[in-house]
Amino acid sequence: MTDVTESDTGWLAPEEMGAARERLPIVYVDAVPVRVDDHGAVTAVGLLLRIGEDGQVKRALVSGRVLYHERVRSALLRHLEKDLGPLALPRVPPAPQPFTIAEYFPTPGVTPFHDPRQHAVSLAYVVPVEGDCAPQQDALELTWFTPEEARDPGVLAELAGGQGTLLLQALAHLGV
Repeated sequence: MTDVTESDTGWLAPEEMGAARERLPIVYVDAVPVRVDDHGAVTAVGLLLRIGEDGQVKRALVSGRVLYHERVRSALLRHLEKDLGPLALPRVPPAPQPFTIAEYFPTPGVTPFHDPRQHAVSLAYVVPVEGDCAPQQDALELTWFTPEEARDPGVLAELAGGQGTLLLQALAHLGV
């Protein structure tokens, strides 16, 4: 994976990004990191703890934009490394297939997913990770929950923007 800097063509200046967000749907990836046993059964689901733009501490999935001329697989790996650290060892297949597509709207109630900044279309993936995870960048903590604990209404309420719904969809997709 190559390093991406703000001077690369995939990044927009803040004012350009604001203008794009006002006019275009932005492509994102959402990733639900999981631990699996030797038989492939999910034993744990990883949720980040972040400080949101509103200053509140919230749980979150790994999430971020797909840059111009970036493959989806590369975006997944970049965001997993950015949030979980370089030793997380995510197992992203060569041609990843999303378990669903989440449409985030700036207007609440259009879908279960809400992002006040923009209209975003997010490809959502479940990604097994095998290595040591250490939160990076703006992630304060990574907590591993059993699938049952992750379904707890209190945990789901800590996820912002409809990501609780996305987590439930991931768990249903996994059959757990």
